[in-house]
Amino acid sequence: MSAAAGFRLVVDWQAMRPADAEAIRAFWRDERALTDEAQMDERLKQVVLHALDGDGRLAGVCTAVAATPPPLGQPLYFWRCFVGARWRSTPLVMSLLKRSCTVLEDYAAANGHPCIGILLELENARFRDKGRAAVWWNPRFTYVGRSARGLDLRVHYFKGARLKPPA
Repeated sequence: MSAAAGFRLVVDWQAMRPADAEAIRAFWRDERALTDEAQMDERLKQVVLHALDGDGRLAGVCTAVAATPPPLGQPLYFWRCFVGARWRSTPLVMSLLKRSCTVLEDYAAANGHPCIGILLELENARFRDKGRAAVWWNPRFTYVGRSARGLDLRVHYFKGARLKPPA
């Protein structure tokens, strides 16, 4: 666990506790982020971190799933984040992103780099509009094009990762 901007970040990657899984399910339901039980079951396997506010309320959850986007041809963790409505004006999403970079990079390094970095598809207009630089520095993400949905794509490559040979 770590503290970030008044939130407590709990690492769940590869070690989800049953009580945390139930709290995350309830959070998704209450916030209307996910309602389908099968989809929640699948997404729970992908949780990297969740955040608790100062009162111990679940405030945000981020997930990652390994994918090889055809235009990039390299295995990356596709990262998603959902922050509850009352915490969206806080820096929570950036705290979750920064900590996720560390958690996923450490995991990749310890496991032979199954993925070489993290891929973001920027759905949030406010986030996309504030970050117009081609390269973000903290954490370091590089613009790599647009998705099939017309959204900005950014990649953070892990230290020590090497490109995989073409399939």
